[in-house]
Amino acid sequence: MESSMVEMAKTIWWILVIGVLGLGFRVYGKAMAEQWRMRRRLKMQGVKGPPPSLFRGNVPEMQKIQSQTMINSKNYSGDNIIAHDYTSSLFPYLDHWRKQYGRVYTYSTGVKQHLYMNHPEVVKELNQANTLNLGKVSYVTKRLKSILGRGVITSNGPHWAHQRRIIAPEFFLNKVKGMVSLMVDSAMPMLSKWEEMVKREGRMVCDIRVDEDLRAVSADVISRACFGSSFSKGKEIFSKLRCLQKAITHHNFLFGLNGFTDIVFGTKKHGNGKIEELERHVESLIWETVKEREKECVGDHKKDLMQLILEGAMSNCNGSLEDKTSSYKSFVVDNCKSIYFAGHETSAVAVSWCLMLLALNPSWQTRIRDEVFQFCKNGIPDADSISNLKTVTMVIQETLRLYPPAAFVSREALADTKLGSLVVPKGVCIWTLIPTLHRDPEIWGADANEFKPERFSEGISKACKFPQSFVPFGLGTRLCLGKNFGMMELKVLVSLIVSSFSFTLSPTYQHSPVFRMLVEPQHGVVIRVVRN
Repeated sequence: MESSMVEMAKTIWWILVIGVLGLGFRVYGKAMAEQWRMRRRLKMQGVKGPPPSLFRGNVPEMQKIQSQTMINSKNYSGDNIIAHDYTSSLFPYLDHWRKQYGRVYTYSTGVKQHLYMNHPEVVKELNQANTLNLGKVSYVTKRLKSILGRGVITSNGPHWAHQRRIIAPEFFLNKVKGMVSLMVDSAMPMLSKWEEMVKREGRMVCDIRVDEDLRAVSADVISRACFGSSFSKGKEIFSKLRCLQKAITHHNFLFGLNGFTDIVFGTKKHGNGKIEELERHVESLIWETVKEREKECVGDHKKDLMQLILEGAMSNCNGSLEDKTSSYKSFVVDNCKSIYFAGHETSAVAVSWCLMLLALNPSWQTRIRDEVFQFCKNGIPDADSISNLKTVTMVIQETLRLYPPAAFVSREALADTKLGSLVVPKGVCIWTLIPTLHRDPEIWGADANEFKPERFSEGISKACKFPQSFVPFGLGTRLCLGKNFGMMELKVLVSLIVSSFSFTLSPTYQHSPVFRMLVEPQHGVVIRVVRN
């Protein structure tokens, strides 16, 4: 009797296993057939690409090219750092296929079909596409959920449009200009710290690693400008977000869904336990900050970004009390995560690259210094003088051309979408590699790999053959909401630093750009500083 029960249990177990596998293969087969149809539709329109393997698409080739590149290249040791084509080491497979198939091609990561689009005319069409049918890439947003949530950066459709309406007005230029003095105040402690470091050296010269200090300043700016608190209050939030950033990008999340287990059982988080623990900690810290703010704002009518998010969360709530509470918390925490991360990390990285480039070009330091002291009282910019800093603007724009913090503009076609003469099938992921677009000699001329801020002397429209190809803040309807805020912060920080110090690149600096959601200096930026 007992043995027959055991046999029956085994039989039932095997039936369940076979049933689950059968259902899984059916789902997987359907997904693979859909990818084949997408490739066929693109091929019929003249879009070529590397032939995919049956189950994993082009992932094996991508991994092989990436591994070979890592073996062959360590830290860049060439003389001309500026001209260093770092995209060929960070994204070698994309560079390899671009040389083989041109500026528009397709490739596969198993059950995801991708369209690489780096032709200026196609980028122009993408920029002008005013539709909600081009959203953020779904599998990437899932993998970045722990750090960005479903906030304004990652959400799609009406949910994104609702969040954008709430947040965008806070970053209009007239409002951002009123934040200049706040940005100056946040930067002053860093400048004092550097001055003390130089004095302690005795020789009035000192090697300083600037990137972490710039992160702290940028974090203080976003905390005070948008959330009414200082960096010290949110220091642990920023620290945990940085840990999350490194944990998420430890594995290459750009390879996409690439196998049976991914499509059947969902996208896994690499380093699952650590990421989930950090995610819970960040959300708990943000929620504590929000609750404190709610208590402080009883009877207070101050309208900063935090207050707008809280009000927007209330209007976003539907359903039962429990659903409303959960929806309210998610809306607030997700948007705070997005703004905390994007608001400080991108600015800090951009200024780090800018100081690296200025360290290699001291004549542009002199030009900036002369301009700042001409227009800014005591060399300190304010809301009125900041718009006169044309040289500072040119240098920042050239920095964002050569070293844009964001590596990609990425979209997923949520429905069949026409871009010029090309119809992009629903489900296809579109990728535009910004650094390659910004260094294309056919767009920028023979000096595309040189640091020449003067190319922007007459503005972006005259800087190159196709001005729509300058996209450091993204493009189209998903253009970065913090563009004005970011540019203002970059102008303030660069003008203050250059007016206070002269600097060259330290001999200890190791040039090694790395992709961690953003393109940043792997070993930081170390400059040799002299007090002016």
